[in-house]
Amino acid sequence: MIKHIKIDDSKLHQKIKQKEIAYGGNHNLKIYGTLNCKSGKRMKKKNRVFFTSIEQAKKLGYRPCGQCMKAEYKLWKNGFI
Repeated sequence: MIKHIKIDDSKLHQKIKQKEIAYGGNHNLKIYGTLNCKSGKRMKKKNRVFFTSIEQAKKLGYRPCGQCMKAEYKLWKNGFI
C-alpha cells in the first residue's frame, strides 16, 4: 500500500504506467476501487492510498467500492467475499 501524500505525482504516474499501481482506496473508509472511479477522484489526497492488486487491498481489510465495482461489492455485501 502506498499513501498518496508519501509519493510525488511524477513517481505516481510512472508506477501507474508500469502497472505497479492498479487500484486506489480510501484509508479512512477502508474502500478500494478502480483508478478512474468518480468517487475516488473526489476524495482528499490525505485519505487516498494505492494498491498493486485486489488481493493486497483485501488482505489489508478494504472492501470493494459500490460505485465502480458493483459486482464485487454485491458479493462482499452478501457475505461471499
